Amino acid sequence: MILEAAILSVRPGEAAAFEAAMTKARPLIAASPGFRSIEVRRGIETPDNYLLLVGWDTVADHKAGFRSSARYAEWRALLHHFYDPMPVVEHYGPALG
Repeated sequence: MILEAAILSVRPGEAAAFEAAMTKARPLIAASPGFRSIEVRRGIETPDNYLLLVGWDTVADHKAGFRSSARYAEWRALLHHFYDPMPVVEHYGPALG
């Protein structure tokens, strides 16, 4: 499994609206071929930061699959206006050990 990871920096004062939008957005990504899992965790030291972890079968399932789909356009419309700055997304291979 490939793990997509990003720190989502949400504009101050918009955490509740972001969390509600994320609840609406989850089914969009979950319906994607190659999707395995999603976790979104709120920061403790920096509560406006969220850790996004998405499990995919392959990087292509994320980049060529989900990101080129109509579902991604809906995801982007629901979530991207909350971010400042836009997150850096990276992919990680299997867990060590």
